[in-house]
Amino acid sequence: MTDRFVMDRRGLMAGAAALAGAAWLPGDAAAQAAGRIVVGTWGGDYARLLAKNIETPLLTSKGFEVVQDQASDAPRRAKLIAERRLPRGTSDVQALSSVNVAEMVAQGVLEKLDLGQMPNAKNLLPVFKTEYSIPHIYSGLVILYNPKLIAKAPTSFADLFDPANKGKVGVIDIQYIYTMMAAALCSGGTMSNFEPGKPKLMELKAGGVKIYPTNEALAQALKTEEIGLCIMWKARAVQWQNQGIPVQAVAPSEGVVLFVSEFAIPKNAQNKAAAYAYLNASMDPTPQSAFAVDFGYNPTVGNAPVAPDLAARIGFTADEQKRLVNPDYDFITKNDGTLKEWWDKSFKG
Repeated sequence: MTDRFVMDRRGLMAGAAALAGAAWLPGDAAAQAAGRIVVGTWGGDYARLLAKNIETPLLTSKGFEVVQDQASDAPRRAKLIAERRLPRGTSDVQALSSVNVAEMVAQGVLEKLDLGQMPNAKNLLPVFKTEYSIPHIYSGLVILYNPKLIAKAPTSFADLFDPANKGKVGVIDIQYIYTMMAAALCSGGTMSNFEPGKPKLMELKAGGVKIYPTNEALAQALKTEEIGLCIMWKARAVQWQNQGIPVQAVAPSEGVVLFVSEFAIPKNAQNKAAAYAYLNASMDPTPQSAFAVDFGYNPTVGNAPVAPDLAARIGFTADEQKRLVNPDYDFITKNDGTLKEWWDKSFKG
């Protein structure tokens, strides 16, 4: 695993709990200039909350025109690679997971960032500082279940494959990497060897697993009790509980895989000054705190206040912190295409 993406787990949680006492100094990015910002992002709730908490109050109000290019990450990554020889690409900012960022760094399509152009970068928790991206929010992969439909509370990823839960399990197409991780971890595999999990996934397919295109579609299936068991970020569990969806969250015994949503700038972005302004705004403590309330994700800056009761719901206990694990970014970067092909042809086909 590359050092660039390794996180100190204890430092992560300790830093997230500590709030900086110094007042935030508002100010534009050093090279900021009003203009058009094209942001590649997932749709759904995330896109809506980007507009509500970052774009409208912090950028549109200053004269920027923000245009969202909404799509799942796979086609956006493919587009970045296809456009890399062009003098100017079609996006200025890309929202990607840390796994996706690692792959795009290897493809040579992302700008090496100058933190000096973003005043808010001084408040980033040290474990999140990277060369090619600004971490926005983070959470961890947990098991969600409806006690009404799942009689025995799950404790392990293996419970997804228990015949007793046949027909009650849902997975998300765009989260194929994380579903394959879960299957591997409960089948004798590792974060860098998914092969042992493939037979388990084929058993799940034979048992009538339901595959949903997006997080929002899976939420609706949980709400209508079409399914009662899945894996998902703990942040989403909190969000859905707030919406009245009857789910409980459990940290799996095999480990809690970290998820970090990040922003990066393509090397051939048309408006890099405006892109830096967007990344700087994403680290503002006000939207960082708002995402914790609205979305259940933890802030990546130390000066974003989170109420103690909310921090307890979206964070992890001392015992769970010991089980936090990082994806193997090098392995996924090298094997993503092959893994996606197996998922599409063998599991979904």
